Amino acid sequence: MQKIKVGIIGTGFIGPTHIEAIRRLGFVEVVALSGSDKANAEKNAAVLGIPEAYGDYHEMLQDSEVQVVHNCTPNHLHFQINKDVILSGKHILSEKPLAVSSSESAELLKLAKESGIVHGVNFNYRQFPILRQLASMVQCEELGKINIIHGSYLQDWLLYETDFNWRLAPEVGGKSRAVADIGSHWCDTVQYVTGKKIVEVFADLSTVIPVRKKAKHHVATYERRSQEDAGYEDVQIHTEDYASVLLRFDDGAKGVFTISQVSAGRKNRLSFELNGSNKSAYWNQEEPEKLWIGYRDKANEVLLADPSLFSPEARASIHHPGGHNEGWPDALKNMMLHFYSFIRDGKDPLKDQANFATFEQGHLSMCITDAILESHSTGKWVKVK
Repeated sequence: MQKIKVGIIGTGFIGPTHIEAIRRLGFVEVVALSGSDKANAEKNAAVLGIPEAYGDYHEMLQDSEVQVVHNCTPNHLHFQINKDVILSGKHILSEKPLAVSSSESAELLKLAKESGIVHGVNFNYRQFPILRQLASMVQCEELGKINIIHGSYLQDWLLYETDFNWRLAPEVGGKSRAVADIGSHWCDTVQYVTGKKIVEVFADLSTVIPVRKKAKHHVATYERRSQEDAGYEDVQIHTEDYASVLLRFDDGAKGVFTISQVSAGRKNRLSFELNGSNKSAYWNQEEPEKLWIGYRDKANEVLLADPSLFSPEARASIHHPGGHNEGWPDALKNMMLHFYSFIRDGKDPLKDQANFATFEQGHLSMCITDAILESHSTGKWVKVK
């Protein structure tokens, strides 16, 4: 079988993680890399063992060998690159957010559907094996009627005033930061697991650190820096460090979530709890192999990820025996596996059900983010349009 050939645009934190996940599949090959310029691309391609390097992604799109493109660039570049990839006729896997507004994401969704290409958005948390199991449990009504959905996504990588990253600048990261960056993951995950849609929001956002000190030298995402580092400039911050959002779902269920990138000690803690009429379930991404199950009339349980204990629907997403924990890189690998299996098997994106997030979910995520920003601005409940 001939391998599917892939080109990656973007050489920052997320690009190499895509490459590592792709290489674990076996039937997909990364053949090209595009960076901010030719020298950058050639340097990173050499380190990553990729044969072709491009300083301009438009040149990559003219490479007939490349069948699929991954967009791993900063947020403000997503819309135009995604659009150009679609118009080139190549399949596309984009990092989220799909664009920086719902009007842009609507255009991308329309173009993707018209083109007939396979399109995906990297909402990889839904790909954890135990969340596939939980989704199966919800679908079989094991928890009963889901009445309440609540949780948070907490990080600490922007805790100090000297923490700075391109995501903080609205002209690069977009008008929303914490909500668009990590809140989008929380919303997609709970909607996937429950099968419900968020239809209305009431939001309170806050910029906890309104002025930050930006280092005059380049600092990579998540790189630790010294408080004694010399050479800072003060920068006004106009995007949110924190948000709490009340939710209404399409079936009448209610919920709430809190987002923070300034919570000391929380590294990447996406967590949520479902309260059903029969029992509850709780999951925390920092302990991804565990699902807490709560009861009224008997002892609570902890289900450990184990294919022998999973439903048939969830078993295909777990690849090791119980006790061999699968984490964040494995969920990303599952995303790639399902996306590329869809392409390999010749499935039709207009007819066949995808078991990964498509531009449809990417657009819905943008609509939710826009509604959250409008709600904070007006101080009112806002419907997700």
